[in-house]
Amino acid sequence: MAGADAPASVRKVRALAASLSTEEEGLDRETLILIVGAIVAVALWAIGALNYFGTVNIVLRPGEGTGANPAIDFLVLGLLALMAPYGFAMSAKLRRIGKIEERLPDFLRDVAEAGRFGMTLPDAIVVASTGRYGLLTDEIKKMASQLEWGVPVATALRLFEERVPTPLVQRVVSIVTRANEAGGNVADVLTMVAHDTRESQLSAQARQISMLTYVTVIYIAFFVFLVTIYIMAAVFLPQMITAGQGVASSSLSGAGGVSLAFNFVPILFLAFMVAVIVHAVGDGIMAGVLYNGRIADGMVFATTMLITGWLIMRFVVPILNTG
Repeated sequence: MAGADAPASVRKVRALAASLSTEEEGLDRETLILIVGAIVAVALWAIGALNYFGTVNIVLRPGEGTGANPAIDFLVLGLLALMAPYGFAMSAKLRRIGKIEERLPDFLRDVAEAGRFGMTLPDAIVVASTGRYGLLTDEIKKMASQLEWGVPVATALRLFEERVPTPLVQRVVSIVTRANEAGGNVADVLTMVAHDTRESQLSAQARQISMLTYVTVIYIAFFVFLVTIYIMAAVFLPQMITAGQGVASSSLSGAGGVSLAFNFVPILFLAFMVAVIVHAVGDGIMAGVLYNGRIADGMVFATTMLITGWLIMRFVVPILNTG
């Protein structure tokens, strides 16, 4: 292109090409976070194993020796390092994509209205890009800029699909691209796609509202489980230890007498701790899948439940000592 602004245009095209190649080659941010989290988790689990066998003495609770409890602490920290960063990062990305998809039907209707005035699809997209569509606005402006620089509409739509890789966007781009290639009245196709997209979004929102009850039940059941463990550790199990020690020191503990295996109470409490971890991770992921079908949100739920359960079990529930 000739003219005074030709160097600027060349620089713009080169920058656009470089940014696209960079996005396609490297790993995305969420994958890198998952890899780093997995490395940290393995390191923490290794420390926990060394604590369990007494090789090192790194404890989180002052005055506590090596053994199963510090090992479980580092097991929990490893799970948190694996789930929490990736879960929160991916959930933030999915929320951003959800907000982009939320305004997609409005954009499609505006493009359809522009097309009814005789504009081609690229011109209609450029005209519609002047509107405000929330987080979708930046993506639309990128697509409009590509069209203004001579990028084919099919390529611009494909690049938009790569930037927002969701099933809804992929379906919309596929339908619009084929309708444009087939010719005919693209505006009617865009109107039907906009209506279908809005109906899909309303259906997903209704599903989330209906599943919210089950998610609430999962949370309530988990915290009821924690309260039950606390009551047993604070009231029932200490009485069992006291009774067992009394029986052991009495004449009933002789040959053929009565005895209570109170020495197994700490092992029972350790089993409760493991059960809390399993319930927190499993119930949290299940809650996320039920709520919106995403394991990433399930990791966020699991992180919240795991932190709460671990803190209560290690620093609120009283320590049981049979000595």
